[in-house]
Amino acid sequence: MRTLTHFPAIKIRLLRSAGLLAMVLLAACGGSSPTSPAPAPAPVFAATSASVFADGPCDIYAAGGTPCVAAHSTTRVLLSTYTGPLYQVLRQSDNATLDVTALSSGIANAAQQDAFCAGTTCLIKVIYDQSGHGNHLTQAPPGTYQGPAAGGYDNLAVATAAPVTLSGQKVYGVFIPQGTGYRNNATNGIAVGDQPEGIYAALNGWHYNDACCFDYGNAETNGTNTGDGHMETVYFGSSSFWGSGTGSGPWIMADLENGLFSGSDPHLNAGDPTITSRFVSAFVKGKANHWAIRGGDTQAGSLSTFYDGVRPSGGYSPMSKEGAIVLGIGGDNSNGGQGTFYEGAMTSGYPTDATENAVQANLVAAKYAAAPLVTQNGRAIKNAYSGLCLDDYNAGTAPGSPAVQWTCNGLTLQQWNIIPTADGYVTIVNVNSGLCLDDTNWNTANGASSSSGPATARPFSSGASWTWAAARSTSSTAIAGSAWMTTTPRRRPARKCGNGRAPAGSFSGGAFFEVCSLIPPDAAGRDAWLAPA
Repeated sequence: MRTLTHFPAIKIRLLRSAGLLAMVLLAACGGSSPTSPAPAPAPVFAATSASVFADGPCDIYAAGGTPCVAAHSTTRVLLSTYTGPLYQVLRQSDNATLDVTALSSGIANAAQQDAFCAGTTCLIKVIYDQSGHGNHLTQAPPGTYQGPAAGGYDNLAVATAAPVTLSGQKVYGVFIPQGTGYRNNATNGIAVGDQPEGIYAALNGWHYNDACCFDYGNAETNGTNTGDGHMETVYFGSSSFWGSGTGSGPWIMADLENGLFSGSDPHLNAGDPTITSRFVSAFVKGKANHWAIRGGDTQAGSLSTFYDGVRPSGGYSPMSKEGAIVLGIGGDNSNGGQGTFYEGAMTSGYPTDATENAVQANLVAAKYAAAPLVTQNGRAIKNAYSGLCLDDYNAGTAPGSPAVQWTCNGLTLQQWNIIPTADGYVTIVNVNSGLCLDDTNWNTANGASSSSGPATARPFSSGASWTWAAARSTSSTAIAGSAWMTTTPRRRPARKCGNGRAPAGSFSGGAFFEVCSLIPPDAAGRDAWLAPA
């Protein structure tokens, strides 16, 4: 589904930076600088011993009379009797693949992936269905809207881009930026027509935007918009083009095709709140002329019901669901949304609230948490709007040398060491010069610069705020060499950036990180920076 003709403001807390300032490099970094440095294949099933989670979400759904007909997770086993791999990674250096299995605890064996992908980039090629129905998710093909990959396919997710922990064990989620998506158009057992179903997903509550559409659930089988009521998915984001909840979002809503719905009113449901938790449990379920939205914090507490009532008016009763499965995209391959997926399932039948409450308790017991920050050497920092990389201009090695955005070239001028500090900040050091990114004159105004000292930016850690920001391009058109901003090397009390929250561990393992200041997000998306390039 996509009626929008542009990608709206990127309200992704994870990527948002802010002011338009002048960036420089300074010495005295506050410590020594380190040296630089297709159909799914049949899974190979490997037996595992009993999980420490005696029952997973799909055991709970089955006990409630609504068994899973699709179950996807890169973090853990969702059905206690499942003994196959969780997902498959593709190593870009040689196109070799590896099925990642679970430990005896039922938690994904991330060490398998780390060893296999060492020194190169891996992509998540397949997310296996654990329900036994063979509803694996693979690279989404082109639909009404083309993807950026070869043949119009969507991109595959970088396998290391969403590190978290589960009961203290490192695992990886599925980090989905714009243009990335997964799909299965030839499923088994998924609800069609007006048949009842339930859907849940555990997501990153701080990674989202207001574009269409970060979905997980039931969609069209041909990649085109075939009309009202032909979809039923969990949607997570801050799009208010069709409907919304209270506040500025993000919200848990449902994509029912030709509309994102928060209730029966197509425009506003005051009972659907803005989500603020780092991890979010999102539930949508539907049956004949009745559906519901429920949600909660994956780390603590119970579910709340945000809507429970009749279908929207129009072509939504009866429903005309088609039974494909999408992740990260709309039914017509609208791929402007973004988010992070950890686990989810779809059921046969309409689950009771009691069953969903038990699934939520299981999610809380799994103990999702943000991954600890780690040093990253030689990373590129690329603007998501302009496509240009942060660059040590003219190979400057003197304190005060400017940093600009420039065409990405992989040279050491564009390589940065991102170093966590003991107090939760990071220092960003250029590999070529050994100098730190810095804000001259302690500036806080748009288009100006600020003061001096070792450049530090508050990293993603449990709702922490940042001291400074890297800025966006000087114009809506990418201009090589346009000015950036930096921040003071002397630490001062942290200021909240944007809405003051971003996910912990977000740039650990080569994923995304944020530096930001106080101004609101840019409507064109020019204030999104990512690392690595």
